[in-house]
Amino acid sequence: MSEFPFLTPEGDSGPQVNRGSQGPLEEGPAAASEPRNSLGVLHVSYSISNRVGPWWNFTSGWQRWNRQILKDVSLYIESGQIMCILSGKTTLLDAISGRLRLTGTLLGDVCVNGRSLRQDQFQDCFSYVQQSDTFLSSLTVRETLHYTAMLAIRSGSGDFFHRKVEAVMAELSLSHVADRLIGNYNFGGISSGERRRVSIAAQLLQDPKIMMFDEPTTGLDCLTANQIVILLAELARRDRIVILTIHQPRSELFQHFDKIAILTYGELVFCGTPVEMLDFFNGCGYPCPEHSNPFDFYMDLTSVDTQSKEREIETYKRVQMLESAYKESDIYRKTLENIERTKHLKTLPMIPFKTKDPPGALSKLWVLLRRVTRNLLRNKQAVIMRLVQNLIMGLFLIFFLLRVQNEMLKGAVQDRVGLLYQFLGATPYTGMLNAVTLFPVLRTVSDQESQDGLYQKWQMLLAYVLHVLPFSIMATLLFSSVSYWTLGLYPEVARFGYFSAALLAPHLIGEFLTLVVLGMIQNPNIANSVVALLSIAGVLVGSGFLRNTEEMPIPFKIFSYFTFQKFCSEILVVNEFYGLNFTCGSLNASMMYHPLCTITQGIQFIERTCPGATARFTKNFVILYSFIPVLVILGIIVFKIRDYFISR
Repeated sequence: MSEFPFLTPEGDSGPQVNRGSQGPLEEGPAAASEPRNSLGVLHVSYSISNRVGPWWNFTSGWQRWNRQILKDVSLYIESGQIMCILSGKTTLLDAISGRLRLTGTLLGDVCVNGRSLRQDQFQDCFSYVQQSDTFLSSLTVRETLHYTAMLAIRSGSGDFFHRKVEAVMAELSLSHVADRLIGNYNFGGISSGERRRVSIAAQLLQDPKIMMFDEPTTGLDCLTANQIVILLAELARRDRIVILTIHQPRSELFQHFDKIAILTYGELVFCGTPVEMLDFFNGCGYPCPEHSNPFDFYMDLTSVDTQSKEREIETYKRVQMLESAYKESDIYRKTLENIERTKHLKTLPMIPFKTKDPPGALSKLWVLLRRVTRNLLRNKQAVIMRLVQNLIMGLFLIFFLLRVQNEMLKGAVQDRVGLLYQFLGATPYTGMLNAVTLFPVLRTVSDQESQDGLYQKWQMLLAYVLHVLPFSIMATLLFSSVSYWTLGLYPEVARFGYFSAALLAPHLIGEFLTLVVLGMIQNPNIANSVVALLSIAGVLVGSGFLRNTEEMPIPFKIFSYFTFQKFCSEILVVNEFYGLNFTCGSLNASMMYHPLCTITQGIQFIERTCPGATARFTKNFVILYSFIPVLVILGIIVFKIRDYFISR
């Protein structure tokens, strides 16, 4: 082993990496006075059931086959140690952290300090940093961590949160970028390595004792990846248990890991210290060549080559031999003994939960509302889009019509009907565009943070709904102020108010309906299509502009009562046509029998299009606005259901 001098127990350079072979009773006086936390994974297996063929194939679509993902995996690690898992990685982390609880069949025990965890304890015990870094791009590093701290810890003084955040940033060397925007891949911000550090910092705010990292070096250059691993090793030295998965690590990182685990096809081939790793494979007749990367060499050695049938059989037999050798080794026996021993020791501390003093639901909602609003206000394009979308649509109509008239022969009714049709169809669509553009990022953040236990997904939804209201009101008033008076609609201030209120509702309904659909459909483009089709169907059936509602077949007439367009169109028609008088050319006798001259008053058009709408004006407003709380409640239900399915 002279080619790896840093692995020798008596070497002075580099951190000592052979501590993992020691049992919990072999730690010396310091350990006796301060018992160390331990994590034991005992005989964990995990399998899923898949369809043999596609669902539309009746012969094979309903047949199922079981796939073994993990098979009899046992691990043991103590605080102060860092473990690296190679191959078969993310599934094992998910199994240890309790994130596979609702799918497949999971067997075995996960013990912390000798105590088996209940299902409701996993989230409070483990900190999990996922492979992708998901943040609100328009917040600074300090703001991101400050809001996370406020969501995780019950309200204290402002100075408490400031000191907490500053301490974590100092620990992770983030103080120099504290006031820089997080950014994203479309515009500048902090670097990828710094983003990864922010992900780690967000977890450290809850002071976890067991931390898991899913490929923390993915997407980073070699230097930054090395820095991240060294940082994680330092975190472990501060009385934490650190477990990470890693893809193709460099040989320089070998000395930083206390334990290394290798899985092949879900079965453990080896788990032990780097020294034990070299000795084990040497004993099996596979010494690591000099100047070779041990990670690459042993990963190749424990992989099955499927390029040819002969090669596959040969490599599979080799892997089976290594698995059997490990199960019969003293290393594996010590792992099982350590797990069993901790179950009977009374001096070990209780389960080390993360900081469990979260704020109340209303406090979390207030924090989320502030965070979402600040993130939007920093995004100039999003603010402009929200405020001027409807106005741009109104300008097109103004340039096209210029001004409506009361002359029947010049389209007095036709122009007004066309305007109302455009208003009714366009305002929900602009609301949908807002939701499709802005909410998916928030949904992704809420999916991740809710799994960390910071809040529930419906609270992010409600925060988004509340932050939408003032922007939608301003956008609608801006659009109405320009369009209503410029187009020459009914010249009365009260009518203008009714007009604005009637168009605000479909704009909000379109956005909230999209939120409900986004809770069920992951792809925003598909959600866009679904909401557009629903809006078109509502306008066709409910508005009465294309076909008189009274002449529709009964099923369509019943369906129209479930569309907000029916009630909005009646409000707009009454608001514009009630009290209008129309002219029809000159007053000679020939013009009296012109087909367009049959309507001389707006009330005639109202009774012909939507009979009784004048008496239902107030009622229609109440029903129209009742769609908003119904959709919000439906959205909360959908996102609660989403919580269940995301956990699967």
